[in-house]
Amino acid sequence: MADERDDAQMDADALYREEMFTDRRVGALRRLTPVKRDGSPDTARPTLFIGQAEIMTNMGPVPLSFELPGETLDKAVEGFGAAANAAIERTVQQIQEMRRQQASQLVVPQGGLPPNMAGGPRGGGKIQFP
Repeated sequence: MADERDDAQMDADALYREEMFTDRRVGALRRLTPVKRDGSPDTARPTLFIGQAEIMTNMGPVPLSFELPGETLDKAVEGFGAAANAAIERTVQQIQEMRRQQASQLVVPQGGLPPNMAGGPRGGGKIQFP
């Protein structure tokens, strides 16, 4: 059986240098520049851009993370709005689906409700409801 700590090893051939950019209003953008084992730029792999934002829900803030199209910072900034809107739409759909699943977990006992809950004969107390 393999030691679970083996899974925590970093892949030295898949390293990226990370830089963060923000407008301090809408969100943040991460630029991931591929690097070789020695930290020098790895031009064989593409630079990646990741957008970050958050939406407020009745459950509190929900962080969003999404890939941005483009090979340059300019293009990534340009595509931020559309990518953020798509991520928001996906997240809202996922939240609605989770709510539907939670609602469908309500179980009514087989045979219906007990008599004192279904409007049947009640007993024990002096107060009676029509």
